[in-house]
Amino acid sequence: MSFQVFFQKSVIRFGDHLDQFGAVLSGLFTAQEAASIGIIGGADGPTAIFLSSKLAPHLLGPIAIAAYSYMALVPVIQPPIMKLLTTRKERLIRMEDPREVSKKEKIIFPIIGFLLCCFVAPAALPLLGMLFFGNLLKECVVAERLAQAARTSVLDTVTILLGLTVGASTQADVFLTPQSVGVFILGAVSFGIATASGVIFAKIMNLFLKTKINPLLGAAGVSAVPDSARVVQIVGQAEDPNNFLLMHAMAPNISGVIGSAIVAGVLWSFIG
Repeated sequence: MSFQVFFQKSVIRFGDHLDQFGAVLSGLFTAQEAASIGIIGGADGPTAIFLSSKLAPHLLGPIAIAAYSYMALVPVIQPPIMKLLTTRKERLIRMEDPREVSKKEKIIFPIIGFLLCCFVAPAALPLLGMLFFGNLLKECVVAERLAQAARTSVLDTVTILLGLTVGASTQADVFLTPQSVGVFILGAVSFGIATASGVIFAKIMNLFLKTKINPLLGAAGVSAVPDSARVVQIVGQAEDPNNFLLMHAMAPNISGVIGSAIVAGVLWSFIG
């Protein structure tokens, strides 16, 4: 599974960068705007908002709406792509039961992840730092009251403020433009490429692995947690009701969150 997670952590980035390249070639967008649009393929609303606010603040409204729209449309967009790129035999592949993760590992993971982020993509610390901090609050047990507040009242307050600020940035003179239409089209293309890339990379991995993995898991390499993992479970069980892929799909799904934040930091560092 570790090899699979490593691949899925970078698969979604292929879709992001390919779409970014296409956005530049279209002539409608600069490199900064294209980078902000490309990150939509990660299906991570906060990351798209963060990067676009740094590189293309005038496109913040369209990019945020496109990112959250495609996150909501995961159950509609992903299944046709997954079925098109896999055979019934591949969709029937069963995964071995995942091992039990110890409490010590759960506590060490966010600490090690945060330190690695400091070296690999320090610009992504505002995103990944909060992700790892919240994970540590949850797993350390001694800060249950803070963890409960973070996932309820604090989260609700931030969501309301985020919705208001993004909504305020969608004035007609900014939102109703050909660029906004291009953002939505290229965002859909980016998300589709990201999903297809995950499935294709999983199939490539099976050429070298003795124990085959279900290629459907590749589609979960986006940041739409846990929607993409649930879609993998639903598509897999449509072929075999006793095939349980949800927990396996959560591995590339979470790694997609981490990967998209790292890429956002890297893009901000080199293009900003």
